[in-house]
Amino acid sequence: MTIRDDHVVAGDLATQAGEKLLEIRKELGFSEPAVLRSEGDRRSHVFLTESLARLRPSDVILSEEATREERLDPRRQTAERVWIIDPLDGTREFAEDGRADWAVHVALWERGSLVAGAVALPAQGRTLTTAAPPPLRQAPDKRIRIAVSRTRPPEFVQRLAYLVGADLVPIGSAGAKISAVLTGEVEAYVHAGGQYEWDSAAPVAVAQAAGAYASRIDGSPLTYNKVDPSLPDILVSLPELAPTLLAGIRDQRR
Repeated sequence: MTIRDDHVVAGDLATQAGEKLLEIRKELGFSEPAVLRSEGDRRSHVFLTESLARLRPSDVILSEEATREERLDPRRQTAERVWIIDPLDGTREFAEDGRADWAVHVALWERGSLVAGAVALPAQGRTLTTAAPPPLRQAPDKRIRIAVSRTRPPEFVQRLAYLVGADLVPIGSAGAKISAVLTGEVEAYVHAGGQYEWDSAAPVAVAQAAGAYASRIDGSPLTYNKVDPSLPDILVSLPELAPTLLAGIRDQRR
């Protein structure tokens, strides 16, 4: 087993899960969004967990769709390798016809760090991976763009945008938002409305591999595989913008 193998496993599984989700969309249609969301979550979870159990039988899995007992499995705290997955990030967008801002997350945490990851954006026809992270663009001379939640953008981010001269861009899933930073659609993503490790592990792994900045909004490190998987806030940006954004966040939260 090599680290390169893990990059490939993450990318292949995220892509294949995404393909299955596109098939589920076609099979079920959009007339019953709740059914579509439920089936998408369930089938993608089963595919990813069964695949990882086959390919990496000694590793532990932390999934958004796991039961409470599975999340509290004590083996996770002593394991050297834990796969952190979100089988369907952005279920709301997945169940809306025409929306492409949803994702599949597959990340590997090993001995304290994220070492591999992939974010599949199935409706966009691409997967971003740590095997070949996208090259970052430089920050523009004009106003920067900050990705925010479609449904619950933090109020302080609106004040931050005014302070630093930024435009807010609503995007669906966390994976789609962080991917937008990496592909040049926005320059930053700021969130403080509550999230969990599976919401950010895979996109943060890819972002860090690409050289982007990623931290909590107070500048402290993002840490994974904790007993409590809550990870409520995050900043991901082009590296040259991080000092300005962190300073602005501090000012707005005093």
